[in-house]
Amino acid sequence: MIQELGNFQIKTRIVFGRGGLSSLGEIAKKSGAGKFILVADPALEKHGVIRKAMASLSEAGMSGQVFQGVEPEPYLDNVEKAASLGKDLDADLVIGLGGGSAMDTAKATAVLLTNGGKAEDYVGLNKVELPGAATIMIPTTAGTGAEVTFTAVFTNRETKAKGGINSPHLFPDIALLDPEVTLSLPPGATAQTGMDAMTHAVESVSSRSSTIFTEALALTAVRLIGDNLRRAVFHGDDIEARENMLMGSLFAGLALADAGVGAAHALAYPLGGYYRVPHGLANAILIPYVMEFNLPAAEREFAMIARAMGEPVDGLPVRRAADAAVDAIRTLCEDIGIPSSLSEIGILVDDIPKLVEGALKVTRPVENNPRKLEKEEAQYIYERAFC
Repeated sequence: MIQELGNFQIKTRIVFGRGGLSSLGEIAKKSGAGKFILVADPALEKHGVIRKAMASLSEAGMSGQVFQGVEPEPYLDNVEKAASLGKDLDADLVIGLGGGSAMDTAKATAVLLTNGGKAEDYVGLNKVELPGAATIMIPTTAGTGAEVTFTAVFTNRETKAKGGINSPHLFPDIALLDPEVTLSLPPGATAQTGMDAMTHAVESVSSRSSTIFTEALALTAVRLIGDNLRRAVFHGDDIEARENMLMGSLFAGLALADAGVGAAHALAYPLGGYYRVPHGLANAILIPYVMEFNLPAAEREFAMIARAMGEPVDGLPVRRAADAAVDAIRTLCEDIGIPSSLSEIGILVDDIPKLVEGALKVTRPVENNPRKLEKEEAQYIYERAFC
């Protein structure tokens, strides 16, 4: 009997190792590119990361400029401004340096350089016709996995709605991962981005599109993040913890690129669009409540998650092992300072109907969730997250 195992493939060349940022210039030069635009998180300026990246590029004889106009939870017009600079430079290489906001902006910028138009023209699935400019992504947080995914998410400045540009043409050519550049990430951001990666892993395991390949990657990510996130938050100079977190985030990104995500992401999007809540924080607050809701439809998957997190579940009935996974995620969030409710971050309960409406428009994660999610169910989860 032939079994369909999905169409899993890794399209991005991955370079991983301490001190890897110093090799950026050499890698860029070998790509055959002439000129570059470096799309960077402006917060990295004070830590010297942008300066180090530019020095490596300069030493390799590469020419280009830095674009630092990336906003948190980026707007579509951030892309257009970056693409305008890239066109002025005649850039054929786009480098993303930062968290998900910078890397998403960089990936979309590469698309505009070759396809033209505006970023909003490509929001949706498979609307990008031509390959973008060459890309190198350098994550400075262990969270989004954007360095290996085909998605770039933005907020429409006028409507406040969040949506993704989703196309195989967005897969980066090269992902350069250097755990040393994550050492300067403060505890709060480490916690939020780390739980973003954990949410990717948990939802990849339990998604309707999960396969044996994505399951293996996602469960490895759960183990790495579960074992190292507390250490990275409270001992930020622990390079081994930072290295394991970056690897965990990478594995979670590889898993979600194929398996997709679920209700936590759909419910998180309106929080970012309407309230500008960082995506990692929104996911972190919501994931225990979403797991609680999904548990009856994902007992086996949650039991595996509990085991990957080191919970003593051997010999337990599957349901009790699954319960342990929800408890373990909730405890992890509490330990690293994630708020336990939406009200703690200023979300208004009267806005639930608006949030529900926005969440249900994020159709791919909604349809990929292991348990059916419609208006009543979305409202129930939001209400639980206010208690």
